[in-house]
Amino acid sequence: MSNVGQPLDRTDGLLKVTGQARYSAEFQVPRLVHAVLVQSTVPAGRITRVDTHVAQAMPGVLLVMTHENAPRLPNDGKPALEPPAGRVLSLLQDDQVHYNGQPVAVVVGDTLEHAQAAARMVRVEVAQQPARLDFETARADAHSPGKVQTQSADTMRGDMASGMAQAAQRIEAIYGTPMEAHNPMEPHATIAVWEGDSLTLYDSTQYVSGVRRTVAKTLGLSPDKLRVVCPFVGGGFGCKGSVWSHVVLAAMAARQAGRPVKLVLERAQMFGPVGGRPRTEQRIAMGAASDGRFTAISHDSLTTTSMIEDWTEPCAIVTRMLYDTPNQRTTHRLARLNVGPHTFQRAPGEATGTFALEVALDVMAYALGIDPVELRLRNDAAQDPEKRIPWSSKSLAACYRTGAERFGWARRNPQPGSMREGTTRVGWGMATATYPANRSAAAATARYLPDGTAQVESGSQDLGTGTYTVMTQVAADAMGMPVDRVLFSLGDTRMPEAPVSGGSQSVASVSPAVQAAGQQARDALIAAAIADASSPLHGLDAGAITVADGVLSAHSGAREPAAAVVARYGRPIEVTAKVQPGEEKQKFSMHSFGAVFAEVHVDADLGVIRVSRIVGSYGVGRLLNAKTGRSQLMGGIVWGIGMALFEESLLDPRYGRIVNNNLAEYHVPVNADVPDIDILVLDEADPHINPLGAKGIGEIGITGVPAAIANAVYDAVGVRITDLPVTADKVLAALKARGSR
Repeated sequence: MSNVGQPLDRTDGLLKVTGQARYSAEFQVPRLVHAVLVQSTVPAGRITRVDTHVAQAMPGVLLVMTHENAPRLPNDGKPALEPPAGRVLSLLQDDQVHYNGQPVAVVVGDTLEHAQAAARMVRVEVAQQPARLDFETARADAHSPGKVQTQSADTMRGDMASGMAQAAQRIEAIYGTPMEAHNPMEPHATIAVWEGDSLTLYDSTQYVSGVRRTVAKTLGLSPDKLRVVCPFVGGGFGCKGSVWSHVVLAAMAARQAGRPVKLVLERAQMFGPVGGRPRTEQRIAMGAASDGRFTAISHDSLTTTSMIEDWTEPCAIVTRMLYDTPNQRTTHRLARLNVGPHTFQRAPGEATGTFALEVALDVMAYALGIDPVELRLRNDAAQDPEKRIPWSSKSLAACYRTGAERFGWARRNPQPGSMREGTTRVGWGMATATYPANRSAAAATARYLPDGTAQVESGSQDLGTGTYTVMTQVAADAMGMPVDRVLFSLGDTRMPEAPVSGGSQSVASVSPAVQAAGQQARDALIAAAIADASSPLHGLDAGAITVADGVLSAHSGAREPAAAVVARYGRPIEVTAKVQPGEEKQKFSMHSFGAVFAEVHVDADLGVIRVSRIVGSYGVGRLLNAKTGRSQLMGGIVWGIGMALFEESLLDPRYGRIVNNNLAEYHVPVNADVPDIDILVLDEADPHINPLGAKGIGEIGITGVPAAIANAVYDAVGVRITDLPVTADKVLAALKARGSR
């Protein structure tokens, strides 16, 4: 393979920088009108009256849809699929309000401005009911979700009490992470177009096939009557992996209004109705022998969930597999609040869980007087300790060594507060990164055309991660074509089905399908040439013919362009292939691993924290594109900086509204906050994950980063911040408390 692995520029790059890439809200549809959501302003209650008279009479208003006039849906609009694949949606089927920000009406106008103006005039009266907005109160009724993903919510191996009794050193602490909101550059957007009883949705989604399946069942449509189109996504990160209320409401409004409807969420509407990361409280207890070997670890996670559905942040799952521990307990509990439903957010569970676990390991390292890297090496698991099966591949020890060497970890002074640059304290910290290597069934079609080009398509999605590019590279190698003569297409349910672009699985799932379709199409091309009496390759053995640079060549020296073979064939040579994982998932534990090293500068007088450099070393199988792969890992690290130092959804305890529901006050890293990021990707072969040996890398980059930064802050100033984000006020308060003792 000559193209796979190369740092090829993005094939869709020109379209994006010239504004030609068409996102969901940008499709030009005749007679298009605009919809705006009206949201609840209270967290709990029952709607007693909706006054739409003023709004309905305003210029350009075509429809004001409320629970009083919305079309009745099959099964009252209840989830068409089992959560979390199917969500509990607010589709104006009843008068109940469950959280502040819940959609309670939709206004449709001939222009966006007319719809917005009318939406402000809709008056919704609610008989308020007691709302639960306090986490401390909610914990009293915490319940078990039963299952976390496909695993049990709680696990136990060995004997925790015995393991802790054997320990020479014990630690126990509580670690917290706040609610966080999704803020991709492109907000959620849907255009709904009815043609008779057929519906087309231009939807910003991570799963075109999932949208078709869910919306069809919700509306009572046959799936073949629904097409979903999404060629480009301006960021997803988990929030666009589910169908949310606005998608179905847009379809309902379009049918009611008799016109195509565009519904784009405003930035403030991204806080609540479309999910986000829940608040977590994680209690870690850990015991270790004097040599650093763990004797016991417990990880108990309590997270918030909404009143309308359970969603579990699987924080403790990472603890089950990461280190070799004979005695272990993990639990997950949920505390209900009147907040919007939670959802997947980049590395759900692993991002939050590694923060707690990896800070706890840093505490243990200091307690034992063992270097944090050495402590992890001594507890490195040779096989999955929970499943008791071998890893499909694992380069974690090499990640520790190469990352430490690149960072200069050997020069570390283990005394907190010992490193300074002028009046600034300097701290070094590190942590382990990990994420499962997931793969699902996928299909693709490959075809040779008589003009000498090739087309390949799969109903996948590109969230900005580079799917267009890496699939073009895989297809070019499989079909023996120049990369600039291959067109890869995605984002349409008329194409062969692919899985959700979530769980870091698109590359691992779709690339084998593209490879198989391309190889089978190449075989069909060779067979066509052999069977064609007009071809110089006629009658030759297939094994003696290769295809490269768009030309079929035989050992004898006979050659013919693929275009000529296809032209005489009379139609494109086309093959559709579907591939799926086999039994390897039962035989091997599949994960990616990495090590993150961070340096911070802390002003001890002001508490201001600056991350000055980060080194990340990763074992993620085979990179299909060195450039886009590095970009993915870097993006995850940047988000990890945001999670460590900035991001937090602030809930008003009186009214249940997220008060910092904008990008001015919901802080994310900007260029000035992002330091030099040095990324190493090890040459790792994984023969079990798929034929290309490629693992997903979209989410591992964020894991470990918050812990590495928090650990570095401790190294700088000698106080431990255990609740994210690590902010100046927390550092100053901790320093003051230490000074008063």
